[in-house]
Amino acid sequence: MLRFIFFCLLASCSIVSYAQTNRVYTTAQAHSHNDYEQENPFREAFNAEFGSIEVDLYLVNDSLFVAHDLKDINPERTFTKLYLNPILGEIKKNNGSVYKKRNASLQLLIDFKTPSETTLKALVKILDPFKKYFAPSGSVSILISGNVPAPEDFKKYPTYIQFDGRPETAYTTAQLAHIGLISQSFQKYTKWIGEGDLPKKDREKLTNLIEETHQKGKKIRFWATPDNIHSWKTLMSMDVDFLNTDRIQEMGDFLKNAPK
Repeated sequence: MLRFIFFCLLASCSIVSYAQTNRVYTTAQAHSHNDYEQENPFREAFNAEFGSIEVDLYLVNDSLFVAHDLKDINPERTFTKLYLNPILGEIKKNNGSVYKKRNASLQLLIDFKTPSETTLKALVKILDPFKKYFAPSGSVSILISGNVPAPEDFKKYPTYIQFDGRPETAYTTAQLAHIGLISQSFQKYTKWIGEGDLPKKDREKLTNLIEETHQKGKKIRFWATPDNIHSWKTLMSMDVDFLNTDRIQEMGDFLKNAPK
């Protein structure tokens, strides 16, 4: 009898730890962090049906290169070659939709490492001929992060260009309409490393931030999160919209096999 009671208490604790949201998570909520550093950029995350892919971008001599640091730039690793052309190829193959599933979409988070004005001008120049494929009319969302323009300048850019906002920035209603996502470093709120329980005070801070973001009608993502199943479950229990990972295969398998 005592053993049975202990088992019930243990199960109850497990439920409290994770089961805090009614959201059903799939790979549509998976975000491939610094995707270009994967062995097979774009293709691995795309084949796993990830909903979001991150690319770091440098403008050098009027060309857009994918790299984490300036010293890593390779003439063969352009944005067009590694991401734009493969995306357009899938859209053509799927009759206008990036994924075969007509209701599936892809968020391309482009982290500018060079100044926003010149980099955005170069990016818009190569994207504009294909704007019908980008949200709000198409299935691919273009989201600019990193060196973004000042909020008062958001309106200068095409409607298919959205921006990655920060929770500490006070946006006007008009500016908020150009924000496609709210992101921040997980480590700004906690030093938790993905082992044991997330400290109660940290969880409360994070939960309040997530709720405030959702009340504004926006989705939220954290970078620098612990990258393991326990951490993913914890983030899911708090209703985080995108799960950040460098482990595409592991997260893909986890989300595809998670109870629905």
